[in-house]
Amino acid sequence: MGSFASAYDFESELQSIREEGRFRYLREICGPQGPIVRIGNQDLLNFCSNDYLGLANDKRLAAAMHRAIDKYGVGSGASPLICGRTEAHLILEQQLSLFTGRDRALVFSSGYLANLAVLSALGPGRNGHIYEDRLNHASLIDGALLARGRLHRYKHGDVKSLAVELSQHGNKKYVLTDAVFSMNGDIAPVRDIAAICKKYNALLAVDDAHGFGVLGENGRGTLSMNNLEQCDVPVLIVTFGKALGVSGACVAGPSEIIEMLVQKARPYIYSTAMPPALAATVSESLNIVIQSDSRREHLNNLIRTFRNGIKEFSLPFLDSSTPIQPLIIGNSEKAVNVSKRLLQQGVLVAAIRPPTVPANSSRLRITLTAAHTEAQVSRLLEVLKDCLRQEING
Repeated sequence: MGSFASAYDFESELQSIREEGRFRYLREICGPQGPIVRIGNQDLLNFCSNDYLGLANDKRLAAAMHRAIDKYGVGSGASPLICGRTEAHLILEQQLSLFTGRDRALVFSSGYLANLAVLSALGPGRNGHIYEDRLNHASLIDGALLARGRLHRYKHGDVKSLAVELSQHGNKKYVLTDAVFSMNGDIAPVRDIAAICKKYNALLAVDDAHGFGVLGENGRGTLSMNNLEQCDVPVLIVTFGKALGVSGACVAGPSEIIEMLVQKARPYIYSTAMPPALAATVSESLNIVIQSDSRREHLNNLIRTFRNGIKEFSLPFLDSSTPIQPLIIGNSEKAVNVSKRLLQQGVLVAAIRPPTVPANSSRLRITLTAAHTEAQVSRLLEVLKDCLRQEING
């Protein structure tokens, strides 16, 4: 590439990523998501999907999408404020408003865009302050950078640390946290955070991507599980690509906040609207989620089975009651090696490395879904124990 390559030297940076054990590879699934997926000519037990209720390949959702495509076509054609918004979007937003107990809801094409929108539109500006849990998702961190306020990252799950930070500043204050942390599986102390925000007059936004559909009554999420309402947590972000098995996200909250997003959120104003067929499919999924207590019960049983099975393992599993069950390996290369050994045994588990997780905390991120069986979880435990022993013993 001549002078271009020498000026930017991308290859040297790529080589450094390889040497540090952080190089990522793309893989292609042949067929639908599910507890068993096919890569190339190999069928694999899949324990790295966020399809927590096993709905991504549900026939009812496929039928709903077919009906919606027949009615609306494939694309939305434009941004929502031009002509991309349809009755399918309106119906979904009304459902979500009712389901979450918020005044209004606004649909986005992805959770990443929703989080960027919240801070870019509602953020405090250069003279304000933004407080985020140190382990928040990258989209919340990026949103804070777009908002241009001063970013403070408090200790993970530490309400006292947050309180100290909030007490030191008197300007506009915004607090953002994941509800369920995607790489740890633990649940934020949202009730205590909400109380602290009220004390210090800070606006609170909670991203419940990994709790929505799984936790709380009828799957209403982490806030419902903690009896928190709109007056306690004004801004709620939920996504549709995890427990709901589809794609997209929404922000729900008071009418004036949602209207501010419509008027000012660049990710909403300047993005093509979610295809209406997807919106209609999410509506169908939400109906199914409400009636999926048996799926959630089965999933919780699998989580207990897995937690009981790993007690004899010498490596540290994080304390998690959610479908996300991380095993901390530490070294990136070792985490990748264990993942490769599992793959050879027909089990798909992703190795997660920095910068997605903090340095020296590379891990296997094991996720369980309601589509798994007890036998499949037992097989995972058996193979995992064998692969860990092989890696440790060399």
